[in-house]
Amino acid sequence: MKKSNKIVNKNAKDLAKSLGLSALDAIEWEVRFMITNKIIESANKSELTITDIAKLSGTSRARITKILKNDNFGISLDVLVRVLGALGEEVKISFKKAA
Repeated sequence: MKKSNKIVNKNAKDLAKSLGLSALDAIEWEVRFMITNKIIESANKSELTITDIAKLSGTSRARITKILKNDNFGISLDVLVRVLGALGEEVKISFKKAA
């Protein structure tokens, strides 16, 4: 039996490279990861129900449930930002030149 080499990736950029994807994919993953984690954190602190969050953000309960399970596949960034805003969070975006 052939022994496989273990590949460890410490960040999204390394993971994208290992999978043969672009650095742009890594940037999107990082943004999605940060927004989704903040949504989960804010929702857990909030007294809002999934239904409340869905109504306030203009999306479905199914999408909110999916996001709260840390699954944002197929959910656009604009929806994630709207959900975050519905939870009372302000979104600030900053840019810096890539290294």
